[in-house]
Amino acid sequence: MKYSIKELEALLIDIESDLVERKESWRGDAPDTGRQAVCAFANDLPDHRKPGVLFVGAKNDGMPSKLNITDELLCTLSDIKTDGNTLPPPSIIVEKCVLKGSEMAVVTVQPSDTPPVRYKGRIWIRTGPRRSLASLQEERILNEKRRYRDIPFDMQPIPSSSLSALSRILFEQEYLPNVFAADVLEANKRTYEERLASCRMIASVEDPTPTILGILVLGVSPRDWIPGAYIQFLRIAGEAMSDPIQDEALIDGALGQVLRRMDEKIDAHNRSKVDITSDNREIRNNPYPRVALQQLIRNAVMHRTYENTNMPVRVHWFDDRIEIINAGGPFGVVTRENFGCPGITDYRNPNLADAMKVMGFVQRFGIGIQTARAEMKKNGNPDIEFQPEQMIVLATVRRRL
Repeated sequence: MKYSIKELEALLIDIESDLVERKESWRGDAPDTGRQAVCAFANDLPDHRKPGVLFVGAKNDGMPSKLNITDELLCTLSDIKTDGNTLPPPSIIVEKCVLKGSEMAVVTVQPSDTPPVRYKGRIWIRTGPRRSLASLQEERILNEKRRYRDIPFDMQPIPSSSLSALSRILFEQEYLPNVFAADVLEANKRTYEERLASCRMIASVEDPTPTILGILVLGVSPRDWIPGAYIQFLRIAGEAMSDPIQDEALIDGALGQVLRRMDEKIDAHNRSKVDITSDNREIRNNPYPRVALQQLIRNAVMHRTYENTNMPVRVHWFDDRIEIINAGGPFGVVTRENFGCPGITDYRNPNLADAMKVMGFVQRFGIGIQTARAEMKKNGNPDIEFQPEQMIVLATVRRRL
């Protein structure tokens, strides 16, 4: 839903509305409190089922502050969705509008289908025209608001599983401290089930059935429930699949364990070459940039389909190249034609992407391929070759010449 100019002007002057936040500028504490407002609108605790609006360039009474609305400001506001501080990423529209005879930046925030939404580990809500942190009861209400129809696959429960399929130690010692701020954890008295539900690891407090996300991130043995949840690694001594296998591994387990073990494989096989002749100091060159391989493999784990397939993510390391193959073709707004283009991204598993950001495996959304390409160029490697098909995506990384 998007408001008309007439509707925006009516909201702008409605001082008591809990669907509106106004900022005279985007300086001082405005970027922080503005993001808190976006988080609160996305949570939609009053259940308006209507978008909330953040006006930048408006005084508290709704009158224009005469702020210069630049392209730079609009880009900064658009970054609210992708800077990784608000999770899961909110659905927003950023535009420049002329309201009350003056330009304003308007951020329209859609209610989230998968609340609670957190900003820097805190759940913000609207109580009348003000923002506040959610209480235990309010957080429970947000959990119950989560839709069970048309939700992403990674949010669907696995009916045959139980709480025993999740590692409590992994959740409480590794995952949870990264989700919520330390003072929030210290202050609240939520139960284990309430915390799992808040992080979308189970369906709800009343129905503590692990979700696909819970099994992938915290599973004691994820492959028992999701057969394709692993990485198949092959180091082939040659340039064809028929050549001898030098090293092989089936890398499975909870998400963090899989990605860390994959990093170890990268380091073991990406051996540096030492050059002591072309300069008066030692130069070390890697066949592949480590960061690029990490980005591509993590992207494969994040964007692959886990539904109706037992295919793992495959990493085939040849003498002259590395092939990374994942199940599931382009998704959403991403097509075969625009695959890999800057700014074109969509999420088959949005909650898994959220978890990878929380755990530090993703620094920012939507820049993985661009980061990998930049690292390849800096290291002297040819550009990455992508072959997106209907059911799989193949990324080929060529060795440094």
